[in-house]
Amino acid sequence: MTPLLSRRLSAPIFRWFAYATFLSMIVIVLTGAAVRLTGSGLGCPDWPTCFHDRVSGSWSIHPFIEYANRMVTIALVILTGITFIAALLRDPRRRDLVALSGALVLGVVADAILGAFVVYSKLNPWLVSLHLLLSLLMVIISAVLYHRSKYLYGKGARADVRDPHFQLVARLMWIPFVVLLFSGTMATGSGPHAGSSQGQLRARRLPFAFSSATWVHSLAALAFVGLVCGLLLAIWKTGAPQALQLGVRRLVFIALIQAGIGATQYLTHVPALLVELHVAGAVSLCIGMTQFTLRQTAHDREPGIKPSKVPEQIKV
Repeated sequence: MTPLLSRRLSAPIFRWFAYATFLSMIVIVLTGAAVRLTGSGLGCPDWPTCFHDRVSGSWSIHPFIEYANRMVTIALVILTGITFIAALLRDPRRRDLVALSGALVLGVVADAILGAFVVYSKLNPWLVSLHLLLSLLMVIISAVLYHRSKYLYGKGARADVRDPHFQLVARLMWIPFVVLLFSGTMATGSGPHAGSSQGQLRARRLPFAFSSATWVHSLAALAFVGLVCGLLLAIWKTGAPQALQLGVRRLVFIALIQAGIGATQYLTHVPALLVELHVAGAVSLCIGMTQFTLRQTAHDREPGIKPSKVPEQIKV
């Protein structure tokens, strides 16, 4: 064994690696959305360089924003790699944390490669939509990693199901939620923000009307909000454990705010700032759904890890 791999990290230290990775996944989604909403998607027409053999393009705003996002991606690849190594060095080593860390490394690399195809396809809307969905998946996986880094999992660890009926409901809720995310990317892909700016090659849009895609997404949103509100009522009436009540209240709160932003942005002709907030809301919903699912079972904390002081809106 090499000297590096012979060293060990404690569970509390690894938790901070997992937390940093979790936050970085949120950042990359928001910066990626900013690239599209500022019309900077074609600011660097080549990849991995910006323009032909030059690392960076001109100092105008669009190349600067696009290449800054690429630098964030490189930093993210490095951070996920370090987190994976930290999972291997953790004492005791846990297969679930190693697997989740490895999945993030593969996912981030795949997302970076997909970003190259997005550039060379001149912002093909199908690839842009897939790019966003893959990034949201990375947010979900990183949220699971951070949660598991704080609690004991595995053979012999406590895993008490808080309510078997709500556990099943929590799993089934992912079906309408995935439909909501897919319909949202279709609305975005057919909307006015193509990702390119004036003077560049105009990026294509998805081959259906924005109004139609928005109508489908609105129906999916209404169905999801109705389901989570009904779930809140059911959990409250049955006197479910406090952890489930807290989880579903947060989910309802985020879903209602997200619905309000979505309706406002459509009525105000989709301003870029509201679209960015809507993307942030999608990230929050992904975290909320993950959190609610994880709360279905009770686990003991890892020795040495105290209750987190992380802000409530991103705590998992």
